[in-house]
Amino acid sequence: MKPQIFIDGAAGTTGIEIHQRLANRGEFDLIILNDSERKSVEARRDALGRADIAILCLPDEASKEAVALAQGSDTRIIDASSAHRVAQGWTYGFPELVGRDCIAKAQLVSNPGCYPTGFLSLVAPLVKAGLLPANWAYSVNAVSGYSGGGKAMIARFENEADIAFRAYGLALDHKHLPEMQQHAGLTHTPVFSPSVVAAMRGMVVDVPLSLEAMSKPPKAAQLHEALSEFYASSAVVSVQPFGAECDELLLRRDAAAWDGMELFVFADPDSHQARLVARLDNLGKGASGAAVQSLNLMCGQSETSGLAL
Repeated sequence: MKPQIFIDGAAGTTGIEIHQRLANRGEFDLIILNDSERKSVEARRDALGRADIAILCLPDEASKEAVALAQGSDTRIIDASSAHRVAQGWTYGFPELVGRDCIAKAQLVSNPGCYPTGFLSLVAPLVKAGLLPANWAYSVNAVSGYSGGGKAMIARFENEADIAFRAYGLALDHKHLPEMQQHAGLTHTPVFSPSVVAAMRGMVVDVPLSLEAMSKPPKAAQLHEALSEFYASSAVVSVQPFGAECDELLLRRDAAAWDGMELFVFADPDSHQARLVARLDNLGKGASGAAVQSLNLMCGQSETSGLAL
């Protein structure tokens, strides 16, 4: 019998993209609610109870409500909101970091945030390997396409054509910070500078490092080697060559959906400074692609089925 999949919040940006990745997948049967049923608590409760796996593409409070509605059922849940990313009892949905078997066996999976996906992919393996200190004061500079802000942000950028750049999170209290700190195993909360540009999709996450200021300074080449080894078996995350000529990294306004992620290590000739950089699609590996990757593992399917790689 095919797994029954219900996307709660299928009309939102993330839900639409997940549906697109599943629409032609004969391995699954999708539970679809019409417009009126999507607003009905009883219809949602029934769909959540019938589903083998429910994917929540909802605001945080609505996701918590959906989890409560599913209580008493055997339904497994992938939550794409930020409601459960540091909650006990939830498995963090980053298979490259937590292990594919953990995702495959999990009852409750929290989908990583888009910015944390880039940050954690770079920093978490290096802290775990002891090459970067857990007690360092990390900073993160990141830029995303405007689709990361959902329908309201999309409408604003498309209606106010003169907006080229938007910096936010200026109160230094972004909701992604607990997730970034906890899953990287850090002593201090990173200083996070997120921004949005006039492109629909795409993301660059940049972690600058003053290596010479560390008590045990690693070489940039060591960081690159460790990341290369860590992701050697991944079909989703690729580490780009160290020392390759690269004068710029671009995001394209008309970029197609992409579920992979590229990691870079840049350094000055003396390895006094380095920049760890991740490039990904905020709607791909940063959201919908990651949810489908976890769904594949939970259903015993090929990890990359339905992904744009």
